[in-house]
Amino acid sequence: MQTADKRLTLIMSWMAGIAAVMIALGMPLVYFGLSYQHDTASLETEAEINARIVTQLINADPEMWRFEELRLAELMSRRSGEGTKETRRILDTRNILIAESAEKLAPPLLMRSETLMDAGIVVGRIEIIRSLRPLLMKTVLMMVLASMLGSAVFFAIRIFPLRTLRRTLKSLFEEKERAQVTLRSIGDGVITTDTEGKVVLINAIAERLTGWTQREAEGKPLAEVFYIINERTRERCENPVDKVLREGKIVDLANHTALIARDGAERIIADSGAPIRDESGNIIGVVLVFRDATEKQKLEEEILKAGKLESVGILAGGIAHDFNNILTAITGNISLAMRDIKPSDAIFRRLVDAESACLRAKELTYQLLTFSKGGAPVKKTVSVSEIIEDSARLALAGSNVRCKISVPDDLLPADVDEGQISQVINNLLINAVEAMPGGGVITVRAENLTAGKGDALPLAYGKYLKISIQDQGTGILPGHLRKIFDPYFTTKQKGSGLGLAICYSIVKKHDGHISVESVLGSGTTFSIYLPASSKEPARKKDSREEPIRGEGKILVMDDEAIVRDVTGQILKHLGYDAEFAGDGSEAIELYRKAKESGKPFDLVIMDLTVPGGMGGKEAIHWLIEIDPDVRAIVSSGYSDNLVMSDFRQYGFKGVVAKPYKIQQLALALHNVLNDRA
Repeated sequence: MQTADKRLTLIMSWMAGIAAVMIALGMPLVYFGLSYQHDTASLETEAEINARIVTQLINADPEMWRFEELRLAELMSRRSGEGTKETRRILDTRNILIAESAEKLAPPLLMRSETLMDAGIVVGRIEIIRSLRPLLMKTVLMMVLASMLGSAVFFAIRIFPLRTLRRTLKSLFEEKERAQVTLRSIGDGVITTDTEGKVVLINAIAERLTGWTQREAEGKPLAEVFYIINERTRERCENPVDKVLREGKIVDLANHTALIARDGAERIIADSGAPIRDESGNIIGVVLVFRDATEKQKLEEEILKAGKLESVGILAGGIAHDFNNILTAITGNISLAMRDIKPSDAIFRRLVDAESACLRAKELTYQLLTFSKGGAPVKKTVSVSEIIEDSARLALAGSNVRCKISVPDDLLPADVDEGQISQVINNLLINAVEAMPGGGVITVRAENLTAGKGDALPLAYGKYLKISIQDQGTGILPGHLRKIFDPYFTTKQKGSGLGLAICYSIVKKHDGHISVESVLGSGTTFSIYLPASSKEPARKKDSREEPIRGEGKILVMDDEAIVRDVTGQILKHLGYDAEFAGDGSEAIELYRKAKESGKPFDLVIMDLTVPGGMGGKEAIHWLIEIDPDVRAIVSSGYSDNLVMSDFRQYGFKGVVAKPYKIQQLALALHNVLNDRA
């Protein structure tokens, strides 16, 4: 404001000074010029009149006119105006003075002469001389008056309009300041242009989004500052100013519009443009208002993905339940068949492979269940080295890739869901194989690690296992690295985009961390960090080991007849007596009758979910009311259900996930019955 006021004061002072000088000098000059022109014309006229009179005397008496002293003296004494001082004289052709009326005249002088003729012959001339001093005196007086008038005009222009202009300027400045504050406080970017599409104004948000400052952008074409493309086609979008000027109304940008900032950063934006009109309604410019919609679009996409995953989860849950029931029957029958065959028989090995295949099939259901429904892992203390070796053997079977495994002897155990961690390693190994179509070596390393406060890893303080899987593939583009764990992100033509997202979800649910490093042309390394356990890992049972036998009366509740049948066969093989119920209501009734008859059940195995009927989760509450000491094992194909991972909270004493081997069921029965004992 102060700078503008000083500038205005200077301008008004110059204008007032110029006006004063023009008046002080212009008026006297004009007066002098006009007066001088008037005197000159008057003197010429007077000379012509006097010359005509003398010529008449000459014509009347050519020989004696020189001696007409009285008449010539009278002519010489004439004056063009009262108070006019002049000198008049008549001279012959030889410049001999014939008549004169001499007065003392102060210079400067103004003189005019006319020739005297006799029958066409010049016989002399008449001269009239007049002093210019009176004119100069009047001009000086006029100059004094003009200077006074100029001074008055100077102060009139300098003071009075300046006050008004200052008030107007202050009002304009305050209005501009309010507009600037409004623009700065707006959370959207604002750019205004003229009708030629050149930037006039750009606010702070627009500066941040475009990378151009007000000073840099002002006067530049909008297309240079506001560079927008279609996010999907990558083609340049139409200049919004051209569209507004053409349609003369508010227009919106098309969907999927991306703004490319000066530094190359890309943002999804939503914006609109509107014409700026003057009082007459004529368009004098365009204003663009836009905002960064990147996060909003991501949120919308995540909501859409969440909806898809929820639908997939519901579908996968039903498939898992039915699929695992079928696998339970297959696995149970295989386990029973293996009891009747000697390990040395050729068919025994085939049954072992079939059993392993069933358990691998069980892991397939984890891939959607774990990620889409967020089931908690069912953890147990295991040796991770065994998981690595098993996963490598299965993932690399039949490929042209060799796996180099480096595991120290003192590698700590971990509390993990064996199936889920196996799935993570398996997914990473398969990706590594696919990254090396020409073959190569995958290096898998495991080591103990202590995380501390100074580490950059997002891990709590403590001991961890670090598993690194390094390939010799083509590597991952830097732009893809930050999206690699996003759901549905894939660079494969037939990929689902869930593999790495599932890995990320599983590791996070184990309170761990997964990271990736990649160099184009050199390969990629995935690192998995899992909390170490201080407990001893459970000894891995061999398929040929004899299951733990027992005795007692067992109630089996399951809605699938094939599951009831195979479970009954397994229980009979293990030495137990079994009775069966198709749902929770039937199981409650059988349990009550057995207790009232004095021949109660020693243990109940209940399916967690019964479509259209009462499942184990509801039935256990009724059983506890009948018998607070009831011993119950929950079993389900819904391996991601919270009841399976936290069964004691719901009143169960044990858990066994479908499908299960005979050894797993025998161990669960033994542990629960032994705890009761």
